[in-house]
Amino acid sequence: MTGRITRRSATGLIGVGIGTMALGITPASAAKIKVAGIYTQPIQQKWDARLHQALVKAKDAGEIDYVFSEKVANTDYIRVLREYAESGVKLVVGEAFGISKEARKVADEYKDVSFLMGDPFKPHGSNFSVFDNYIHEPCYLMGIIAGSMTKTNKIGMVGGYPIGEVNRLFHAFIDGARSVNPDTQFKVTFIGSWYDPPKAKEAAFAQVEAGVDVLYAERAGVVDAARDKGIIAFGNVNDMNKEENGKDVVVTSALWDMTNAIAHAISLVKAGTFKAENYKEWTMMQKGGASLAPYYEFEDRIDAGVKAKVAQIQADILAGKFTVKINDEEPKSTY
Repeated sequence: MTGRITRRSATGLIGVGIGTMALGITPASAAKIKVAGIYTQPIQQKWDARLHQALVKAKDAGEIDYVFSEKVANTDYIRVLREYAESGVKLVVGEAFGISKEARKVADEYKDVSFLMGDPFKPHGSNFSVFDNYIHEPCYLMGIIAGSMTKTNKIGMVGGYPIGEVNRLFHAFIDGARSVNPDTQFKVTFIGSWYDPPKAKEAAFAQVEAGVDVLYAERAGVVDAARDKGIIAFGNVNDMNKEENGKDVVVTSALWDMTNAIAHAISLVKAGTFKAENYKEWTMMQKGGASLAPYYEFEDRIDAGVKAKVAQIQADILAGKFTVKINDEEPKSTY
């Protein structure tokens, strides 16, 4: 049975999910813990959507009762964080980018609550674990395919902000492309927003005018530009072929999946063994946190040798035999 999620005002605890069982309490439901998600963007925004989807899976599996708030501004975030900590929540999943210091203070005040927060810094205290988006490995694999498919040797990349979690993806994509096509050049644009499809689309149009014939769609809106211009694109975080009107446009996407990471955190909270740690590895390929989406209608359009190379490197990554370099420095256009 799934719980019903309702929403209150944007200034309060916006989402409340209450898990119910039609036939009464069972041993599984008795073992449930209450978990809160706090998101700065609408849950439709794909970064927050991946966290929300993982928590909904846990709720639907009967592991947790799930409550959430969305569109919580940084100026209001600490208040909401404290409200949830006071409400009996055992685990909070959210994002502390920009308010890391303040969020850590809340964790210190509520030692009986576990915190799993998106955060570029180290774990803190006994109950503040951190994660970030480490899908650079499938980005490298996408780059191999992109480098083999460009005809102009010019690839465009449109991102939100030049921060570590974006920069490392761009660099991995560039490295993958140049591993098979050293002549590849790149146009890099950051739009200064996590969600502004019209602005991302406009940036992509400008890149196409500059000669690119392949686009890396780190942000929503780029796929639409690729469709309008009749070129191919590569997706990011979610499956843009299926979820962002990418049929016949998006060759594949670098996927982020927090299901295993959050399941790990939930199991530790239930066992009373949660501690402050970095969940970096849980967002990478070996632990199921990152993967490459199917090729769909591009299955027969990608060179067989290239697909074989991608499959081999993917196997080597999973076996710990191949390491994709992590570079968090801001990437620059090369032409």
